[in-house]
Amino acid sequence: MKNIKALIGAVAASALAASAVPFSAAAEGSDTIYGLMDIPYADFYAAEFEGSETSFEVDAVSSATANKWSANETGSVQEDGTWKSGGLSAGTYNLPNEDGSQGGKILGVTYPVAISEADLNALGADAYNFQKLEEVPAAYKTVTVEDGKASFSKLVDTDGAKDIGGKVTVDTSTSYGDYQLTVENYPQDADVYGVIVKTADGNYYPMRALENLWRPKGQIAWSVGYVTTVHGNNIDNPDYYPTNGATVTGVTFITLDGYRNVDNVNVYLPKMFEYTLNAEDGKSGTGSVSYTSTGIPEDYAQTGSVADGFTAADGTISYTDAQPGNYTLKISDSEGVYADLSTSFLLSTADIPSAFNGTDALVPAEGFAEADNANFVKNITAVTVNGKTYNTGKRGTTVVKADGTIDFEAASQGTPVFDGSGVYAVKVESTGYENALEFTIGSEEPISTTPQGEETTAATTASTTTAKGGTTTTAKTGTDSPKTGVPSAAAPLSVLALAAGAAALLRRKND
Repeated sequence: MKNIKALIGAVAASALAASAVPFSAAAEGSDTIYGLMDIPYADFYAAEFEGSETSFEVDAVSSATANKWSANETGSVQEDGTWKSGGLSAGTYNLPNEDGSQGGKILGVTYPVAISEADLNALGADAYNFQKLEEVPAAYKTVTVEDGKASFSKLVDTDGAKDIGGKVTVDTSTSYGDYQLTVENYPQDADVYGVIVKTADGNYYPMRALENLWRPKGQIAWSVGYVTTVHGNNIDNPDYYPTNGATVTGVTFITLDGYRNVDNVNVYLPKMFEYTLNAEDGKSGTGSVSYTSTGIPEDYAQTGSVADGFTAADGTISYTDAQPGNYTLKISDSEGVYADLSTSFLLSTADIPSAFNGTDALVPAEGFAEADNANFVKNITAVTVNGKTYNTGKRGTTVVKADGTIDFEAASQGTPVFDGSGVYAVKVESTGYENALEFTIGSEEPISTTPQGEETTAATTASTTTAKGGTTTTAKTGTDSPKTGVPSAAAPLSVLALAAGAAALLRRKND
């Protein structure tokens, strides 16, 4: 069984992959030379289509992103024997935008080849940036030259293709395209240089870095003309339109170790079509809102769903005891022919179910249950402290934790949210709640920045306002003031990871 970790004559470490490739003589008793070539996508995939109905040429990938197109570092085996994947565009070569703007074009992949000395000489200076290798690679493409033009063979896999098996699933609600396949047993010990998705109609669909392969997690996405832009990149390619309603029968990964196949796949790609689906916003609690749609085929067997306590049918969404927040209406085809449809809507309230407990947490306001408070906390979108707003989310700052407690050690870009000034006016905004919760954390003296482990106590006042019924409640308690560290101590430690990157990993052919 092949193992990419055995692949290695490690290539000399260097800042630039192109400058870190070893040189050697040809294999003994042969005029064949092994090396690396920058192979355009069109040439790399052309021979891989043999035996299929595919006839289109594979284009380069244009990228609008600032850096992802150039993140082409090659992965490597770490000291502990584990595999560290390369960049998002591992193994590719590229060209920056000619006008100097951010972004660039991924032209193809840098991959091992076998070529005769005569053919290499015939290529002259235009030799696809050929760089010799010291060892016979585990997998390579054979290059032949005629009239000064190179042709690249189907992959020569010296140990034969490896069947990796595993489940393959499809998602039609991805933001990376119209279809996204997830391959359970994707290669986790090698960079992926290319992927071929095979369909029952005899077509092969090549997938490329950044346009179809965004993350090394077995996820492969593409467009059939509906989701056409991802992170500023145009992914609309008519060559992939025939996959609309097709059945996937296999997936092939191409690595430096050769083919990794998932065969005997039977995954139907539900049909896509142009449609509109809209649901109106409403009030939380018990009630109903309407929804409308256009463009849905007559043979679409509609089944609507939202969440527990909701029903959706014939243009009406009904609900009982629904909490405020965003909801998603999903329309499915019970026959499984067409893709799911979806739209979002908001249920809101003027009430605020949470109050500040005067010390360190949000708790249920008078007349509300813990579930109401938990929902308010779950939907928090922003917290403003002394006039500065901190948004939540993937790259945001968490000021109120999931359990409702206030994180007095919270920091944004290394700067503490609670700076030790002693008085904090706080406003908490939450999706579905028309009014913000506002309160003051106050101290008669500025909060001291004591070392961790020491206590600071002061008489603290807290004024909390709730919107239910327009009432205002004020509490005054004696409590430990929130502790904050010295600003420099609150900032996370910076760690410099010094790594020598290998430009390519190649394995000696098995005896």
